[in-house]
Amino acid sequence: MNNTEKTIKAVVFDLDGTLLDTLNDLADATNAALKMNGMPARTVDEVRRFVGNGVANLILRAMPGGKVTDTMDTTPVPDLHGKVLEDFKSYYGAHCEDKTKPYDGVIEMLTNLKEKNIGVAVVSNKSDFAVKKLMRGYFGDLVDIASGEDEAHGIGKKPAPEMVYAALKYMRVEPAEAVYVGDSDVDIATATNSGMPCISVTWGFRSREFLLDHGAKVLIDTPLELLSLLRSK
Repeated sequence: MNNTEKTIKAVVFDLDGTLLDTLNDLADATNAALKMNGMPARTVDEVRRFVGNGVANLILRAMPGGKVTDTMDTTPVPDLHGKVLEDFKSYYGAHCEDKTKPYDGVIEMLTNLKEKNIGVAVVSNKSDFAVKKLMRGYFGDLVDIASGEDEAHGIGKKPAPEMVYAALKYMRVEPAEAVYVGDSDVDIATATNSGMPCISVTWGFRSREFLLDHGAKVLIDTPLELLSLLRSK
């Protein structure tokens, strides 16, 4: 993390598993969509493993015969996949705040960053409408900019760096002046592709061992450790 020796002007956060514990609402929406289409339910732990590469992949993995891969699988029944995906989006849009909550210490961490005039961005592979709804509901003006999946407008989802670059441009911050914080292998790759150091969190959807196996270099166990880490640089 050589560039953290410089003044950090912004922190770019992942959302699910990093700032918000969204797992139970994601699992409920997944299983509601599966049930609507006559498919068997998935466990919460299965959904936890399916999250990370966007909701289209989440649903494809949750459908019978689905599997976890790094890229989008081709489905033999694309129309059915599209139907389940739309049912998921509809249900999740109405229920994304039922059980979701910030992780302990997140509000205090974001408040402290705001007080220090450090920019805060959120970039996520979940649907943009859901990202913006959750940001308004849970964090208000503690987040400067929040973006979700928007490939329809030519912005690649993570681990492509486009969302990160757009957020940094909005905050008028260079990659060398920022750090990236996330809970997954996708986040590690996103940070690398964006030319930023990655701080991996251990309280999210992936284990410490998984993160280390996928290249994590700096790990923190609580949100407030981020503040200490930034102060030490």
